[in-house]
Amino acid sequence: MRLVSAFLASAALLAAVPAYAKPADTGAAKKILIDSIAIPTVEGRGKVPELAAYYAGVLKAAGYTDADIEITPIGETATFAATLQGTGKGKPIVLLGHMDVVEADAKDWTRDPFVPVEEQGYIFGRGSEDNKFDVAMMVATMAQLKRDGFKPKRTIILALSGDEETSMTTTRALAAKYKGAEFALNGDGGGGTIGEDGKPKYYGLQAGEKTYADFMLEVTNPGGHSSRPSDTNAIVQLANALAKVGAYRFTPQQNELTKVGMPIVADQVGGDIGAALRAFAANPADAAAIAKIRAEPEYVGQIGTTCVPTLVKGGHAENALPQRATANINCRIFPGVAVEAVRAELERVIADPAIKVHTDPDASASDASPLRPDVVAAVTKAVHARAPGLPIIPSMSAGATDSYHFRIQGVPSYGVAGLFSKASDSYAHGLNERVPVDAIAPALAHWDSLLRDLSK
Repeated sequence: MRLVSAFLASAALLAAVPAYAKPADTGAAKKILIDSIAIPTVEGRGKVPELAAYYAGVLKAAGYTDADIEITPIGETATFAATLQGTGKGKPIVLLGHMDVVEADAKDWTRDPFVPVEEQGYIFGRGSEDNKFDVAMMVATMAQLKRDGFKPKRTIILALSGDEETSMTTTRALAAKYKGAEFALNGDGGGGTIGEDGKPKYYGLQAGEKTYADFMLEVTNPGGHSSRPSDTNAIVQLANALAKVGAYRFTPQQNELTKVGMPIVADQVGGDIGAALRAFAANPADAAAIAKIRAEPEYVGQIGTTCVPTLVKGGHAENALPQRATANINCRIFPGVAVEAVRAELERVIADPAIKVHTDPDASASDASPLRPDVVAAVTKAVHARAPGLPIIPSMSAGATDSYHFRIQGVPSYGVAGLFSKASDSYAHGLNERVPVDAIAPALAHWDSLLRDLSK
């Protein structure tokens, strides 16, 4: 209860203070968003540097100098950084987002995915939600702060990656460069959920992400003619190992995010699953609560590491004993757990020295970020300016954003998107991606409030 009380106390700290009244111009921000969507920043097209140059032009028109902006080409993509210099000596705040988008096939869409269209209260186009909406809002806010002559105490750095959707090479470069930051605010995480009745339901403050890691199981045999079977068969051995992995459940875990967030989620969902979430938050060894949560795909990933077989390959001919069989095990590892520890646990579960467990060399673990009182208070103030009293839920994502690599470098990172939307309007990575036009003005106020408060 002390964690919950501390969270609520810090949330209330600034909640009564009115929001700032001079966010960026809504029309200007909408133009930035539309212009951004029109540049197809898909892997392989080499368009990310063009978008970076466009953002540089927007900020220079607001008063930023060449020295304030840095575009760094990396292969066919690039990173973008813009600095609003602070007056103090404290560590800087980094704003995160990504310029690239996933591919889209025009023949599958109702509209051309890279020709932005405003219709029926929405802006349609690939990347409109993921992640060009909040990137556009951050660019517009950075421009407005400069026009206002705002002098932050902490330096604010807008850092945009160029391949978050693929290899994250640019993300790693930015994380290494800005590893001395005080914390990062990510526009590609968190955000508000609106019910189908149009009323805000809750706001998610993302402060952790599970580690994505692939492990390859491999077994090799001498092989031979299928008419002369032996007691060892690579496919059978692999099948036995997969059955063990499939039946295994990692020990449930809890951290600050789940301990604070689950009771709030429980209030939202109610019923048996709400009761189970509340019981687990109070006692992570509660067997009945664990069983109920594990039966719900939406929540199973919140209580520990999960590993599932996703790909299988084996054999080389229909009439030959298999010489090799492999399988991919995809794991989503609870924050703070080492990748090697999971590999070793899989090896113990399989308990067959003939099965080799190989780790993806790119897999790296990160821990969850602490719920900083200043961040919680600033987010609460910004959110409650739009929706007074709205529940704010600390959350942990099963996926990975740019925050993942900043956390690896020791920079606390928080998903604090300004976008509020209905679940039925979320088409990120899907067909006919869109964002509501009326989300722009409150998102601008959101970012203006956050940056002014947290850069003091």
